[in-house]
Amino acid sequence: MHITQHTDYALRALIFLGTNEDRLVTIQEIADRFSVSRNHLMKVVSGLIRGGFVEGLRGKGGGLRLARPAATIVVGHVVRHMESGMELVECFGPNCACILDPDCQLKLALSNALAAFLKVLDGVTLVDLLGKSERVILHVLQASALPSR
Repeated sequence: MHITQHTDYALRALIFLGTNEDRLVTIQEIADRFSVSRNHLMKVVSGLIRGGFVEGLRGKGGGLRLARPAATIVVGHVVRHMESGMELVECFGPNCACILDPDCQLKLALSNALAAFLKVLDGVTLVDLLGKSERVILHVLQASALPSR
């Protein structure tokens, strides 16, 4: 199974927001932390907002924050929302031209594998991804980016 870069960035953004729940975060901050394109990240964050995972506050002093507690954000739901299609092979889509369809055993095996993959992700919430290591790494970077007084 392979998730797109779009979904990877979405999960990274959620992890960053989850480790910084006490404040608003900018898209630029997330882009800088993970060395990703700000423009691409804007599209990702827009999808997270549409999915109800992130709240964006506009204007001076605005930024991003989780739209709900990290413990209620299920990784499987995020992946399903962010992935444009979960078709592993052509025969999963509406325009299947394979002569083996609909009784193909490969299609059945791949379908079962995809279901197992998503079942594992459905058992993981954002809070499960916010381990000590993530908190230390992201807060060290945050502290080093602050101007000296």
